[in-house]
Amino acid sequence: MTLDRVILDDDSRGTLPPSIEADREHAVADLAAANYFKVFGRDGAMTDGPYVLHLAIAEGRLIFDIRAQDDGPLIAIGLALGPFRRLVKDYQMLVDSHGKAVEEGREARIQAIDMGRRGLHNEGAVLMTERLAGKIEIDFDTARRLFTLVCVLAQRISAR
Repeated sequence: MTLDRVILDDDSRGTLPPSIEADREHAVADLAAANYFKVFGRDGAMTDGPYVLHLAIAEGRLIFDIRAQDDGPLIAIGLALGPFRRLVKDYQMLVDSHGKAVEEGREARIQAIDMGRRGLHNEGAVLMTERLAGKIEIDFDTARRLFTLVCVLAQRISAR
């Protein structure tokens, strides 16, 4: 039971800085290569995968629209975005700082920022796993990649 595809449901592709778009592409490619994703149906039983995940932010909620391979709907799960806001804001701050450090050629600063970014992704993965408990079962690496995509979606919303 895995994710077959991940689709970000928004209309602003290509409108963000290249570093954030690269994060998106990397996370989607990593999810396609390896993931652990099990969905609990409305009756509490596991549903058959593989799945297609449409991920979106709408009305302050993170929407996991989970579909069958033929794109038939299985279940939609909405999570309040509030618990993720601080982490998303910190992510954007680190992305901005990383860009400036790269421009200035400050290798030690780049490495420190990368360490902070890994820690932030770990924290985001734990929160993602906790918020999805009882709805979707994911492993740590899948949670990290999904957190990256949440950050990208949130940045796209704020860029509009």
